[in-house]
Amino acid sequence: MSLLELRELTKAYRRGGRAFNAVNRANLSVESGDFIGVTGRSGSGKSTLLNMSVGLITPTAGTVFFEGRDIGRLNDTEISLFRNEKAGFVPQGMSLLANFTVLENVCLPRFLFKRETAPGEPLPEERALALLEKTGIVHLAASYPKELSGGEARRVAIARALINRPALFIADEPTGDLDAETTAEIMGLLRDIAQTGTAVLIVTHEPDTLPYGNKAYTMNAGNLTPLLREKRTVSGDL
Repeated sequence: MSLLELRELTKAYRRGGRAFNAVNRANLSVESGDFIGVTGRSGSGKSTLLNMSVGLITPTAGTVFFEGRDIGRLNDTEISLFRNEKAGFVPQGMSLLANFTVLENVCLPRFLFKRETAPGEPLPEERALALLEKTGIVHLAASYPKELSGGEARRVAIARALINRPALFIADEPTGDLDAETTAEIMGLLRDIAQTGTAVLIVTHEPDTLPYGNKAYTMNAGNLTPLLREKRTVSGDL
């Protein structure tokens, strides 16, 4: 059983009185530890695909299964809990809360649903600091988002998405608008996340980032197609 499975996933819209499929009968299986990149031009349906994968958008047709469960059958509270516990999500652009410090932003998902800290489990602040250490920005814990560079803000968003130890990590254009050096650092970090067993699924308009993963797809006019390529290994750590 796949961790995440998309079956014949379709999203239809109307524009100028005409119907079109932003995503057209997409099929995708994601296993634990996978690092999957989906590339394609702007408007090809990549973001719509991601948003349907975590229940942020309801598909017109098709099904999203997570651990064998049809997430389309979940009610609003259940789907919110699913995203909070099982799927860490990094949207496009700045998503941090301006009035919260870096540490508070990272801790936030821990407090959206009432939960007890299990014996031996680190406190939310301890877990957040460990993630900031892993992402290389623990020295910025007391800073505010306006004080961060684009790459630093992206690292905070990644740490926040990991705070609840999700089985699936999803990121929409995680290296958009970043320079080449910062892009390599972020992609190396995502590769490390996958190597711990967390499935990683990203969309990107930068084909050069795809060799960091083990599977690649391309989207064109809503159609998702496996990208045949020679597997390359990218060396170097953060």
